[in-house]
Amino acid sequence: MAKSFASLPILCLCLCFLVLVFNEGNLGFALEQASGQAGWCVAKPSASDQELINNINYVCDSADCSIIQPGGPCFEPQNLINHASVAMNLYYQQKGRNYWNCDFTQSGLTVVTDPSRLITPSVPY
Repeated sequence: MAKSFASLPILCLCLCFLVLVFNEGNLGFALEQASGQAGWCVAKPSASDQELINNINYVCDSADCSIIQPGGPCFEPQNLINHASVAMNLYYQQKGRNYWNCDFTQSGLTVVTDPSRLITPSVPY
């Protein structure tokens, strides 16, 4: 009997997910997100500075990252997480927006909100 009560929260979570997915025709949106066809790739806030530097170096070794250099349109705000997010998103977009192209050793995160609309304070690194 105790096992059936233990699985109740999991069942509730699954049901809530299904309601959200099927509510108002949002199944297409959920499938679109699952296939990686929308959104942006950003650095996880929990990523270490070294992970972010590694991601920038990885992307910029094979792509033009002048947009995050001084004078570039994405240089400001000048901080590591923003520069890494721009570089990671550049890679993600160029590779076809597949979720695996935003993994970056688990330091990347796909989002549906345009990160350029978010303001992060400028703290030089």
